[in-house]
Amino acid sequence: MTPQQIELVKATVPVLRENGVALTGYFYNRMLGNNPDLKETFNMGHQRSGAQAQALAGAVLAYAENIEDPSVLLPVVELIAHKHVSLNIQAPDYSIVGENLLHSISEVLSISMDDPLIDAWAAAYGQLADLFISTEKAIYDQHQQTKGSWLGWRNFKIAKKVIESDEITSFYLAPVDGSDLPKYEAGQYISVRVFVPELGIRQPRQYTLSTSPQADYLRISVKREDEKENLAAGWVSNTLHSLAEGSQIEVSAPTGNFYLIDHTKRNVFISGGVGLTPMIAMLNQLVTLDMPQPVSFIHACRSSQVHAMKKHIHDLKDKYPRLSTFTAYEFPHDGDILGIDYDIAGRLDLSNVDAALLPVNADYYLCGPMPFMAEQHKALIARGVPAQNIHSEAFGTGGVKLS
Repeated sequence: MTPQQIELVKATVPVLRENGVALTGYFYNRMLGNNPDLKETFNMGHQRSGAQAQALAGAVLAYAENIEDPSVLLPVVELIAHKHVSLNIQAPDYSIVGENLLHSISEVLSISMDDPLIDAWAAAYGQLADLFISTEKAIYDQHQQTKGSWLGWRNFKIAKKVIESDEITSFYLAPVDGSDLPKYEAGQYISVRVFVPELGIRQPRQYTLSTSPQADYLRISVKREDEKENLAAGWVSNTLHSLAEGSQIEVSAPTGNFYLIDHTKRNVFISGGVGLTPMIAMLNQLVTLDMPQPVSFIHACRSSQVHAMKKHIHDLKDKYPRLSTFTAYEFPHDGDILGIDYDIAGRLDLSNVDAALLPVNADYYLCGPMPFMAEQHKALIARGVPAQNIHSEAFGTGGVKLS
């Protein structure tokens, strides 16, 4: 990019701060209208709620603000690149996105496609697209070199369904072709794609693999998103829950950059709701290693009715003295027994957790809703835990800024 183009992109920062969501919302409507086949790649639930437009607006703003040194965005690029790979997004797709983005800027700002600002953003987008394409190529290459892995979509059948709570069901997925599965990292995720009758199209969603690598199946544990207040029912989660054992779905290879880093260290897992799924996978991975170091498993949910895999955790705790647990129920039921089913009523407050469960030199893993994540991260920093020891995976369309 020329210095003049960089200055033009920087000059759009105030406009993006004020009207970024309007621009990205217009962009998605334009692109999906012109390319309806992409509706089977994009999360239409996030389109419905506006979450995708908000996430993209934030990303475009961050890129414009850091246009002189985009390298500061590399951690976010890597996060998004893994998601793109899980959706089988390819290099030619960036041309479609770029064309519609530039036309959207032109149409929303009422400027000609010949305007120097469009040229500046074309150069900026090309630079960013090249970064994503090269990052994603490295991930695709890694999949090609991993025994049992694959590219794109692969047919799996639901071999077994296990109800884990009133909301969460585990799906045991076996490859239809019966061939090998990869040894993924505990904490990584897959995309699944199912036909949603209400929409008349297939829809993808990403779900964490909820156990350590197995020889003949992958397991995901999915929360059924029911309609409540201003939130519509989840199209894919409800479709999955309605499918019978033996049904077939499409699955992408395990990927993601949130996973257990070092089994030789103390590890602390802190989760909220269905955010316990990667923590279970990491814990199960440590079990295969006979739990070499003490582990703290801290979980928050509404009550025992939605507390998934509770018995599994208790059984592991009985078997492995190095495993310590702490559970917070926000709204305990009458049958929930303090000291047995849970340790504290109300929201999780780490100041109420025994300090022995929160050593400063441990690796910390957080997963849950964004406000929950931010609150726990802040509490850990206040306790003196180094930021580089805190690893996080947030729900939704992107990461959460924690510091």
